[in-house]
Amino acid sequence: MCNCCITTCDSKSSAEARAPAVGRERTATAHAALCCQPTTPPTPTTPTTLSTECPGMGSRSIALLLALGIAGGFAQARYYGKDLGPLSQLHHGVRGRVYAVDSKTLFIQDFHYDGEGPAAYFYVGKSKSPDAAGATRLRDERGGAGALRRYRGEPVTISLSDGLTLKDIRWFSVWCDEYAVNFGDVSIPRDLDYPKPAKVGALRGIHGVSSDQIIVVDAQTLLITNFSYDGEAPDAKFWVGRGDQPSPQGIRIPDENGKEDPLRKYDKKTIVLTLPGDLTVFDIGHFGVWCEAFTVDFGHITLPRAQVSNVPPSLKMLGVSPQSKLNCEVLNEEFGFEVRWAIAGDSIVLQLVAKLDDGEYMSFGISGHPSRVQMVGGDVAVAWVDKDSFMGYSKDYYLDAKSQCAGVRGTCPDERIVSKTNSVRVLNAALVNGYSIVTYQRSLRAADELDLPIFTNTSQPVIWAIGPLNSRLEASYHHTYLKEDKFIEFGRPPMWNCPMPESEDEGVPSVAPVAPGRQHTHEHTHKHREPVRPESTAVIKPNPVPTPKPVAKVVPWEIPPIQCYEPSDGVFYAQMGPTGGKHGYSAITGHVGWGISWYINGLLIPEINVVRGKQYTFVVEGGSNPEIPAKYHPFYITNDPVGGYYHKSEEERKGIQIYAGARRLRSGEVTPTGVGRICNWTPDSQGPEADEYPSFGAYQRSLTLVCETGDPGVVTWTPDRNTPDTVYYQCFTHRHLGWKINVLDECDVEEAEESRVVESLALPDDLQSQESIQL
Repeated sequence: MCNCCITTCDSKSSAEARAPAVGRERTATAHAALCCQPTTPPTPTTPTTLSTECPGMGSRSIALLLALGIAGGFAQARYYGKDLGPLSQLHHGVRGRVYAVDSKTLFIQDFHYDGEGPAAYFYVGKSKSPDAAGATRLRDERGGAGALRRYRGEPVTISLSDGLTLKDIRWFSVWCDEYAVNFGDVSIPRDLDYPKPAKVGALRGIHGVSSDQIIVVDAQTLLITNFSYDGEAPDAKFWVGRGDQPSPQGIRIPDENGKEDPLRKYDKKTIVLTLPGDLTVFDIGHFGVWCEAFTVDFGHITLPRAQVSNVPPSLKMLGVSPQSKLNCEVLNEEFGFEVRWAIAGDSIVLQLVAKLDDGEYMSFGISGHPSRVQMVGGDVAVAWVDKDSFMGYSKDYYLDAKSQCAGVRGTCPDERIVSKTNSVRVLNAALVNGYSIVTYQRSLRAADELDLPIFTNTSQPVIWAIGPLNSRLEASYHHTYLKEDKFIEFGRPPMWNCPMPESEDEGVPSVAPVAPGRQHTHEHTHKHREPVRPESTAVIKPNPVPTPKPVAKVVPWEIPPIQCYEPSDGVFYAQMGPTGGKHGYSAITGHVGWGISWYINGLLIPEINVVRGKQYTFVVEGGSNPEIPAKYHPFYITNDPVGGYYHKSEEERKGIQIYAGARRLRSGEVTPTGVGRICNWTPDSQGPEADEYPSFGAYQRSLTLVCETGDPGVVTWTPDRNTPDTVYYQCFTHRHLGWKINVLDECDVEEAEESRVVESLALPDDLQSQESIQL
């Protein structure tokens, strides 16, 4: 029967369906032919997502329905993941059906709650049944931490807290804190087989078509690694269809840039393809490269139902979809740093893109001042992609000061200051041709006292920065940042103010949408930048691919060590200075610093050689005012290679010894003694960047010592037979500012010679040394 061809829509829609775009006559004919072929309806267990309603559907959507032979009443209920069952309906009208989307994401279909409970929240727990003891409160679907609002049959997607997966919990509940009452819950089976990406076959065929194993990331997304094709055929397309073999009755699907043009040449490129409209992997039986003009199969794989039946749903299927077009603004051209965004109801989806080195972060947010750029008081998201694990991260930060986080002062993650205040929800992340791309969502409103609101009716000053992460994976100093006022009107009509080059040799490629809760990261070597297509509003999150070749280590500057015979009087000057770019602190120590570090006698973190039994004096000029964390660096000597003793927990302090620079009060508190005025070795603001100097000696000659008023501090130290062979000079309040001290049993005085760096400096008469206390 051909009723599906003529009764599905009205005459206007049918006319649209019969009016293909230029160059599509062959496909339209194939569609019409297929429509009149007998079709087998999907089995009851087959989830499909194709709409049976015609209003609003374009000709392409109708053609999809007809071409796949599933129109005319065969569409099934939408797919949301693994069905966990309905919420128990206990109080306040709570009801809805809960699905496991993936290992860290839950979806509630048709969620209802009257909003009248005094303090209701989403909770998960490990106990047998809902109980406040040991339970974990979750943020709502907008990332908010407040009590739940009223819900009237809405789709709700919820992410588990960091570190939790569905394997760890036994129930999900709408729980009232004030009265310890369960409003409604659902159990989570111990043996839950939650949805996860599936690997299928690898492409092999003619015209050089090949790939690694293809990953079905979710029900609408395919990740194809190391894809090759010689580009010589006139009309090759990515192709899907019913059954195991490609045929003219299939349909083309857009390439990684959303285009349906004949495929160009690919050489071991990794691409992400998105099935158009409501089409899912459950509706097709194969994928491949097909020459449409000559009906030739260049290579294909089958998509066995058993292998793809438990993949996650896509973001679009869950209704997580911002406005159809994105905004984009360039923040920094050198790093290709862009911010893209779209308003999604009461929240905003932002995407940060930048070409970062390994271990670097990018940050973006709202200025701490309402009418100009100001870092202090700002509310930013710090984002990065780990190039070893390929995981993406975005953390909510409050900028208390311009220094790195020390305790709860400085540039700190919100959760370091107040627990459960991370208002940023990572949606997805990717590595694309060397660019780090992180997409996250936050509420337009301020979710807590550490957040600032994002307005949609006016312009706001914004701030951004790029810099290295420290060993705690927290923002260290920023080497590149906004130095002039910049305003963004977040609520403007969509406007793409970023480069859109015609050349394939420029820019950042666009990326395709995937479901939340999964990181899928890929190296995408086709370089082409354009805004995400209207149907690609959820943006990125590809699955991990094999680790790329390690980047060659940067050769560190040669910093001459301070020998055991220099200076002859054993006096060292400890001052602050810059870390010296890529060839300085990070290359010497193997980890990033904060942007500043100790200089000893004018040298950047030199190794110091000392002799047991000899007294040494450190004239300390690292700052004395603890109210200004960025300028307060007490000097101490310890067996800890990290430093920052002041902010360590009791557990972290176990096994740590301090040999000089601190004393223990009667109360048991350890307080630093190595404090004094601050002196900084300061680079020439008009001179070259540190990386441009061929040696530390050349860089050192560009530095000028600038000291604030006040007196230096003094730390004396006599290493003894109980002192380890290697100890470290560090900052008491910040991590990773110092380096090694080698403790020797003796020093051959016959080899004594003048210091290779600076002349010995006598201790001024007005400075009185004092004994340091070993802890």
